[in-house]
Amino acid sequence: MKAVGYQKSLPIENDDALQDIELAMPEVTGRDLLVEVKAVSVNPADYFSRKMVSAPEGEWRVLGWDAAGVVKAVGDNVTLFKPGDSVYYAGDMTRSGSNAEFQLVDERIVGHMPQSLSYSEAAALPLTALTAWEMLFQRMQIPLNDANTRVLLVGAAGGVGSIMVQLLKARTRATIVATASRQESVRWLQGLGADYIINHRNSLVEEMKSAGVSAAEYVIGLNNSADHFAEMAEIVVPQGHMGTIDMIPSFDVMALGVKSVAFHTESMFTRSMFQTPDMVEQHHILNKVAALIDAGKIKSTMAHDLGTINAQNLRKAHAMLEAKEAHGKIVLAGF
Repeated sequence: MKAVGYQKSLPIENDDALQDIELAMPEVTGRDLLVEVKAVSVNPADYFSRKMVSAPEGEWRVLGWDAAGVVKAVGDNVTLFKPGDSVYYAGDMTRSGSNAEFQLVDERIVGHMPQSLSYSEAAALPLTALTAWEMLFQRMQIPLNDANTRVLLVGAAGGVGSIMVQLLKARTRATIVATASRQESVRWLQGLGADYIINHRNSLVEEMKSAGVSAAEYVIGLNNSADHFAEMAEIVVPQGHMGTIDMIPSFDVMALGVKSVAFHTESMFTRSMFQTPDMVEQHHILNKVAALIDAGKIKSTMAHDLGTINAQNLRKAHAMLEAKEAHGKIVLAGF
């Protein structure tokens, strides 16, 4: 089967950083699905992983943690899907990725694809939707019916922020403050329903005051959280909640301790990586997101279509993400 992989961690400008390759067809067993990949999207996790981890000697490493496709075969223990089902999923960081014609994925982290979307539109959603849902409604447990709730999303124009804004709008009564700096990002967030958009290149504290929302019960860092941590800690209310999805190396716990602020981290790979007892929860979340999509309450965050799935186009996608030139999600479809 066709795939895109690499052997050594190289700068994305190097043609060998990602290469077109041929791999053997995987064999399906147990709770796995064999999925024919129709479309993929690209996340910061792809280029972080490419930069940090080389393939074992003589082997190829295949990235990709977002896909939509068709189930071609199922393992003996599969109960949630059958061949022919259209599915979407983010996959498992410890297994071979979605940048291949066929992929094995555990059924417990796979959802039925939204019926109203194309494969490309659906592929934009899984990783970010799972990250957003888990952080908002499982880690932070943001209330659904409290109109006094204020949420600040720092670096909101990327993939996770784009779906977070929509999920908050669709499922809560919260006031949503989102940060962006480029005009195209501002327009993007306006279209998604953010109540206020402020510029994270300026003082967040002053920008919040100018917007008339001086504090927030929930503050979430999505990009460059380490740079904004002190101001985020100032903005969060006493006994509020603060969290990040980009793993900052360290922070001043006293800045949160004096306010008794709860701090949350989120990685949607946790459940699959550690085979947690509630791993099937990701199946349920993806199905709930699909229902919201098909009901017209949220929409795909696909923003950039880079064409077919090949090494050249994937190198371009990685370069865009590394340069922070993208808003929403970058998608590729077909081999």
